[in-house]
Amino acid sequence: MIAAIFALGSLSLVIVWLAISLLALLLAFFAADCFVGPKRNEIVVQRIEGDHFSLRALEHLRYRIVNTSNARARIGLIEEPLPQLRFLQDEITAAAPARSQLELERPVVPLLRGALTLGTVYVWFENTIGLVRRRLRVKLAHEVRVYPDLGLVERYGNLHARNRLIEAGLRKMRLRGIGTEFESLREWSDGDQFRAINWKATARRGKLIVTQHEVERSQNIMLLLDCGRLMTPRIDEQRKFDYAITAALSAATIAGLANDKVGFVAFANQILFASVPRAGKVALAEASQRLYDLEPRFEESDYGRAFGYVRAHLHKRSLIVLFTDMFDPVASATVLSEIGLLARRHLVLCVLMNDAAIEAALAKVPGEPLDVYRAGVAASLAEERRAARAILARTGVRLIDVPAAKLTVSLIDAYLDIKQRALL
Repeated sequence: MIAAIFALGSLSLVIVWLAISLLALLLAFFAADCFVGPKRNEIVVQRIEGDHFSLRALEHLRYRIVNTSNARARIGLIEEPLPQLRFLQDEITAAAPARSQLELERPVVPLLRGALTLGTVYVWFENTIGLVRRRLRVKLAHEVRVYPDLGLVERYGNLHARNRLIEAGLRKMRLRGIGTEFESLREWSDGDQFRAINWKATARRGKLIVTQHEVERSQNIMLLLDCGRLMTPRIDEQRKFDYAITAALSAATIAGLANDKVGFVAFANQILFASVPRAGKVALAEASQRLYDLEPRFEESDYGRAFGYVRAHLHKRSLIVLFTDMFDPVASATVLSEIGLLARRHLVLCVLMNDAAIEAALAKVPGEPLDVYRAGVAASLAEERRAARAILARTGVRLIDVPAAKLTVSLIDAYLDIKQRALL
């Protein structure tokens, strides 16, 4: 603008002096801005380190800003882009009074499980004059672990898990004459079994005393996670394996409330991780640490090896939950041949995720040749899945086949139903 006024100076000397005055005023403000600050070393930006994030849940990056200068500053922060994070705000800004400290939050959504490293933060700041904007590049390397989102367990629990757990019989059931855990002693009464007599207590008290037992509360739950190529396709924005990991850890958390022992087998062409059933939060935490960054592999899964591990380590009747897919005819035949052996001794629950894209392809009226081919492939896949489900039902295997988004709740409901009906 000043240059334009100088250009008009040829018309009048007054205009020239006006331009010179404005330029002098601008230089004075610029000098004042530089003098007032704040200087680079008077603005300190730190990242407040958090423990972990949950996959596809709203999280926040937190920063601490310290202004040690005597000037009020307006500050902006921009994070170095990361493919594992979706930043809901490209830039966050705040006003930092003189000699003050404040905290800022940036909303983000983690897109992938595993460890991610936060990098450089780009900072700009200016005072109330606003003529000079100073910039900093602050290296704040920090590793964050992204775990499966188990928030659904908390929401499920807040709504009705406590009542459902009681109704499902997870409290100790006192049944006379059966069970393996000692409950109490009492006098003999008509109808008591002869084998229930406690002869040592009878000798001490001089009258017939019987032992009451309660049904054993702790049971074995083994979660088998297929990490092969069939679990790599995406449904919506997540892979099938991500849905399976979330559902498995959520079900394990609910089983922990019942004091059940939970074990894991993650397998592809070989066993990637295995743990025998154990109870307690420590065991579940250890399993979560091993599974949170586990990725599916583009290889054929060896179901025989995984089922062999289960047969070798589980001698007591247990609940076996298998997370897999059965679109591939060869894989389906292998699973169906092996899973029948497990079902003879254990209660087997096969967990599948149906893809809404198949239903959409079948429901759509073909408008062009490509739609006909797409519907034909979808019909073939649906028929293979129907045949596999029928074979599973005949072998005594229970089945969950729901949309991926409903997998966690459906699995928890199925587990509670099994407990309520005492199927183990």
